Amino acid sequence: MQGLMQKTPLLLSSLITHAAENHAKAEIVGQSVEGPIVRTSWGEVAARAGRLAGALTRLGVGAGDRVATLAWNTPRHLELYFGVTGIGAVLHTVNPRLFAPQIEYMLRHAEDGYLFFDLSFTDLVAELAPKIPSLRGLIALTDRAHMPTLDHPNLLCYEDLLAAESEAHPWPLFDENAASILCYTSGTTGNPKGVLYSHRALLLHSFCAAAADGLAVSCLDSGLLVVPLFHANAWGLPFAAAMVGAKLVLPGPRLDGASLFSLMQAERCTFAAGVPTVWFGLFDYIDRNRAALDLSTFRLDRVLCGGSAAPRALINETFGAFLLHAWGMTETSPIATLGRLLPKHLGLDREARYDIQAKQGRPVYGVEVCITDPEGRRLPRDGKAVGHLRVRGPWVTAGYFKGEGGIVLDDGNWFDTGDVATIDEDGYVTLTDRAKDIIKSGGEWISSIDLENAAVGHPDVLEAAAIGVPHPKWVERPLLLIRCKEGVSVTRQAMLDFLADKVARWWLPDDVITVDELPHTATGKLSKVSLRKTYADHLRKAVSDGLA
Repeated sequence: MQGLMQKTPLLLSSLITHAAENHAKAEIVGQSVEGPIVRTSWGEVAARAGRLAGALTRLGVGAGDRVATLAWNTPRHLELYFGVTGIGAVLHTVNPRLFAPQIEYMLRHAEDGYLFFDLSFTDLVAELAPKIPSLRGLIALTDRAHMPTLDHPNLLCYEDLLAAESEAHPWPLFDENAASILCYTSGTTGNPKGVLYSHRALLLHSFCAAAADGLAVSCLDSGLLVVPLFHANAWGLPFAAAMVGAKLVLPGPRLDGASLFSLMQAERCTFAAGVPTVWFGLFDYIDRNRAALDLSTFRLDRVLCGGSAAPRALINETFGAFLLHAWGMTETSPIATLGRLLPKHLGLDREARYDIQAKQGRPVYGVEVCITDPEGRRLPRDGKAVGHLRVRGPWVTAGYFKGEGGIVLDDGNWFDTGDVATIDEDGYVTLTDRAKDIIKSGGEWISSIDLENAAVGHPDVLEAAAIGVPHPKWVERPLLLIRCKEGVSVTRQAMLDFLADKVARWWLPDDVITVDELPHTATGKLSKVSLRKTYADHLRKAVSDGLA
């Protein structure tokens, strides 16, 4: 016997329809590329997304067609999220921080028909467009007065396209398992691989993001999205915000500490989402300018942090806001675990609570996690066993676009994340490392994450990277690179002394190097591949010179 419930498809268009009907006046505030702050609303975003849908249909864009973006977090980019997916087309959000050859590969692989771009990327688009045979047109995300000069036979103006539509396009109904958004992950070996989300997966993920034990997004919130719209759908926050009517604040291209603080203060943001690198920059700015800043109107009550492990030192520096540590990946849409506290933790002192917050959190409903040994055997959830982290669930990928990478699930439908972790009896996941980044010294494992987090605990250190480099006796030994805060420095011996009672003696790095900058990937993570290449011979040379 089956139930007698209506079979309404779970489509992303239902979110923007709900937003227009029930919280049309809730604000969307964005820093435009052209300069001014733009103030709009969910009702206006819905109307413009509907006109965009009509324009795309008139251009011949149909179900399953890929439409690319090279754009910052702005209201126009938000409109594309709903206008493109609402007609059954696939929105392909491209990370503009990647190298041009990588972007070219993704545009060609996705066979994008149209490319929407912000003015910041005009030169990049001019370089790439002739190399993409599938491109039928380029659409500048601006008005007629700011149109760029670009040699292309079909260069269109976004505002002109919308103005030509007299009314919103009606949202069609189709299979909820249809593709909606395509994101390529740079966390794989070889060429980037496409993760193709369905409407159903992203809508279910939105319920998780809005839930009290999820990201707890509500109509009372004003949220600053520093995490890019091109980075796993800004962690699903645009869809969750449309679901509940939260105010969104979009920083556009201005991601420096001063600009972010100004937006947070002016728009009375209650939460902000971004990777640790962003928060280090913001909190360093606040710390250096504390005397000149008015913190009395600072309403931030939680900081959503993901993308890479948040050091304990960052948890200490959130100015009273709760740092909600999350873990996920492009392949998990991305929310998989969240660092909410349990009732038994509420009576703990601050330092003990920080120990819990430093973990990557517990699985949200909808995602199962486990750890296995190299042969695939399940390991216990005791907080001690270390194994390969695997996940499965309705918003976890079943494979990559066009079959790249082959079969990615095992016989139990588990996806191997490439992370090494422990899981305790309460379900808290603690990442030990990426499998490719863990330091293997004399047959034992050293966690680069734990070593980095300990180093960043030094009051004068802004950022740290620990890598395993070849050693003639131990196969690999840790090398620590540190970036100090402005105007201060830390010597090798001072850092070793600082770490002496914080990590096992054999974990202590064989050398400490101070650098002006550390390299990052296009998603804000430390680029350890380039560091390992640069310092591959550092310890071998030191040993031969009798210095290590």
